[in-house]
Amino acid sequence: MMATSVDVDFKSRYSESERFILILYATETGVSLDTAEQIAREAQRRLFTVQLVSTDAYPLEDFVHETHIIFVVSTTGAGQEPRSMTAMWNMLLRADLPQDILEDLNFAVFGLGDTAYEKFCWAAKKLSRRLESLGAREICERGEGDEQHPLGIEGALDAWMPEVFKALEALLPVPLSTCEDVNALSPPKISIASSSCAVAPEEADSLNGVGGYYCANVRCNNRMTAKDWYQDVRHIEFDFEDDIVYSPGDVAVIHPVASAADVESFLASIGWLDIADDEFCFSVQDWCWTVFETIPKATTLRSLFSRHLDISSVPRRSFFRILRHFATDEIESEKLSEFCSPEGADELYEYVTRVRRTIREVLAEFHSVRIPKEYVFDLFPPMRPRQFSIASSVRVHRKQVHLCIAIVKYKTKLKISRRGVCSTYLSTLKPGDRIRVGIQKGFLAMPKDHAVPVVCIGPGTGVAPMRALISERIYEGAKENVLYFGCRSASKDHHYSSEWKALEASKQLYYRAAFSRDGQEGAKRTYVQDLMVEDAKKLWDLIGQRGGWVYISGSSNKMPIAVKGAIELVARTVGGMSEDAARTFMKSLQDHGRLFEECWS
Repeated sequence: MMATSVDVDFKSRYSESERFILILYATETGVSLDTAEQIAREAQRRLFTVQLVSTDAYPLEDFVHETHIIFVVSTTGAGQEPRSMTAMWNMLLRADLPQDILEDLNFAVFGLGDTAYEKFCWAAKKLSRRLESLGAREICERGEGDEQHPLGIEGALDAWMPEVFKALEALLPVPLSTCEDVNALSPPKISIASSSCAVAPEEADSLNGVGGYYCANVRCNNRMTAKDWYQDVRHIEFDFEDDIVYSPGDVAVIHPVASAADVESFLASIGWLDIADDEFCFSVQDWCWTVFETIPKATTLRSLFSRHLDISSVPRRSFFRILRHFATDEIESEKLSEFCSPEGADELYEYVTRVRRTIREVLAEFHSVRIPKEYVFDLFPPMRPRQFSIASSVRVHRKQVHLCIAIVKYKTKLKISRRGVCSTYLSTLKPGDRIRVGIQKGFLAMPKDHAVPVVCIGPGTGVAPMRALISERIYEGAKENVLYFGCRSASKDHHYSSEWKALEASKQLYYRAAFSRDGQEGAKRTYVQDLMVEDAKKLWDLIGQRGGWVYISGSSNKMPIAVKGAIELVARTVGGMSEDAARTFMKSLQDHGRLFEECWS
């Protein structure tokens, strides 16, 4: 996610303060930024001078001169660091770095993760170990936020922050003046002035000039699942003017536009409808804060909530800590304050997290709230761009990107219908519509030797990167391609079935599909891992004997573990390995870059 801050002379501000803390965050979805901002607010309250910077915006040549850094790092993929951290991580991994190069650095790390994934907070753990190996000193135990916690990331953050600041204040003592009131409202990030722009903000292309984004026209937007099926899965193709370049495993980045009806009702509910289309300019007030570079400095409230600020996400506790200051009704103010207290944690969970109540719905229930426009970037999280695995090979489909996308639609525990903001936006696109699409490097690699077999496991929309990889392999003349696909019904949601059958008939693909709901009632359901066990001899020949590479893509629930368990079972039953040896074999696949996972929750 791209962010810019106030243009300041970094080194001069650094030298002005003896209590300077650098907060570096690495994020894939924006959650790390929200966490880093909470830490920064607390640091300012304790009278530290703070600089908040994304790892991809920080000048790496300054790293060796830092003395106090707090890292806020999420984990993506199968334990990888976020893409924004890649350059910094590669720098830290250099073999020629002296073992004491960071001996003057005191650091703390807060990791963000999800225990639904095997490698929980892996990037944060790797970072801690590497910094210590270069002579840096970790000043407190690493924090590890878990999205599965009833309070989400904040369940661990609220306990960790007092510890990290206790350690920091021992190194950088508090001056004689007292800290700010913990309950006081901090100044807003921005100041606002009126505007008279020649181009209406909502018509301006906010992604124009942003690197990695390209103009595209919608070529087609076709439903692949049966019309009477509960889930709508789309095959969408984009035509590009530029000669774009990407590889299998790379992702398309889409900036969604919120439903006009949702934005209209939201603006009406908080009393902003009359000023929704008034233009204004804003500037960032404090060098600590960031505003995403895709947000025009001249805009309107309607444009902000349509394209840049999220009203459909489930709010975090940090949202309520600011919102409580804007309730004019005493009862509502007390309730919001209670949500922010340790005693109110369970009630906040029941009110928001368990039932997935959105920001828009919260504000519709707290009628007395009057939000100053200056606090719009403090209160509302950015509408994050969504990443989708590309389902095509650019060598086969020049100047095109194909996507395979499930349209998110479900009911909450309150029986309220929900639709995904981005997938709903994509579902409305028609042939000829024009949007900007970003392309980001993914985490997959392919064997250079075309004779090396590949085994792909991609149930559901997890088949997208497998389609890209197999298409490119076949274009290059590779014959040893295996795909295990899984879905519920052969006649309802068998994505790209005709393509796979054609490739199978031409001997370019070995293909098997598991249809978990097509069996007789009461019979054991069949999943991809079951088919793999049936093919045990073939799989061991491909992976164990001939050095084949394995790719797993799809939901991060039980599937990835079950698939790896099937490979371990094959290693034992056909390869003759013990349980320990089979586990070591699986680890060696990962260590030698022969096992790739691209899974999501």
